[in-house]
Amino acid sequence: MENVCVLMTCPMSPYLEQELQKRFTLFKLWESPSQSQYADSVKAVVGNTKLGADSKMIDSLPRLEIVASYSVGLDKIDLNKCRERGIRVTNTPDVLTDDVADAAIGLALATLRKICRCDGFFSGRSIGIIGLGRIGSAIAKRAEAFGCTISYHSRSKKPNSNYTYYSNILDLATDCQILVVACALTEETQHIVNRDVIDALGPKGILINIGRGSHIDETELVSALGEDRLGGAGLDVFENEPNVPESFLGLQNVVLLPHVGSDTVETSKAMADLVVANLEAHFLEKPLLTPVV
Repeated sequence: MENVCVLMTCPMSPYLEQELQKRFTLFKLWESPSQSQYADSVKAVVGNTKLGADSKMIDSLPRLEIVASYSVGLDKIDLNKCRERGIRVTNTPDVLTDDVADAAIGLALATLRKICRCDGFFSGRSIGIIGLGRIGSAIAKRAEAFGCTISYHSRSKKPNSNYTYYSNILDLATDCQILVVACALTEETQHIVNRDVIDALGPKGILINIGRGSHIDETELVSALGEDRLGGAGLDVFENEPNVPESFLGLQNVVLLPHVGSDTVETSKAMADLVVANLEAHFLEKPLLTPVV
């Protein structure tokens, strides 16, 4: 497969880069932004949450066969364009579930306990989760161990779940003390946490986001935190990454992480291995391990 040309969109894991170079002819977009030298050769794109494969990129690569995302999120990939072209798409689910769930609980603890000031508590709180998928379910299990009561909002009620289901997000926010965003980013979920949801959560409520920055209206969040209309927030993601609004930095009721929820050594390696395994499977004409399209 050394003759297969792969385009990496931005710096990711050094290990992933190394493994791709071992197996394929690797081009790096950040080193060669002009695609003229490889546009007609690239058969695979490896992207992530910062830069995936939008319509313009896909159109510029006539021989593209597969887009492998070094993340679970797909919001940086034009899935409709991929379907039109018959381009396969994979991501890295499951391997990062535990780490991201741990990060959500860690953010909740850090925000509530105000670790430096040793104030507040987490155990026994009521937690509302937006999106009860792999990560949302893992968060729920961890929170249960702290004696928390769990409720959730999802596109539909989960038939095998004993957690309380809310079809309306405002009702969920009203009835919980901690609201965790763990859903996929789509047109429907962009700014799913708006002023009304924040106000429903209230001055004693805590908002945790390990999903995508665009799930939350950041302007409204900053306003609510500054005016004490919201008790606090723990954020691992931001709307315009890598830029973080300076207004967050002066607040005492917010805990910020630089989108590192899944960035443990073990998980980063597992994600890289899955990206490579999907590419190898495709070019060996074997079933993909984690197909999306």
